[in-house]
Amino acid sequence: MAWRNVLLWVLQVVFGIYFVLVGISHFIVPEGLPAQMEWMYELSDTLHIIVGIAEIAGGLGLILPSLTRIRPELTVYAAGGLVLVMIGAVIYHAGRGESQSIVTNVVIAAIVAFIGYGRWKLEPIEAR
Repeated sequence: MAWRNVLLWVLQVVFGIYFVLVGISHFIVPEGLPAQMEWMYELSDTLHIIVGIAEIAGGLGLILPSLTRIRPELTVYAAGGLVLVMIGAVIYHAGRGESQSIVTNVVIAAIVAFIGYGRWKLEPIEAR
């Protein structure tokens, strides 16, 4: 179905860009973040590096393998990795009692899981 393919592409691009930008923010941690993101100031440098790299790699992995049709199955793995990152975020925010962040992370995890499932079973991209 063409509409599913279009929906998956839109989600891949939107969430790919989202994760690359959020990943970059772990390396620059800008001043004056909104209140719901002030937790970033409390993360260790090591955790910023690990999460930043994971989010940048995952964001690129949502887009590039499918776009280039070189190893497009890597998009599925990138989605799975990002789901794991979001599960870690849920655990982190649960420990801090930040229910709004938990809901946001669960929704993002569900969308990324849908992208992975969609590219695995519903509308896989054929390799060159």
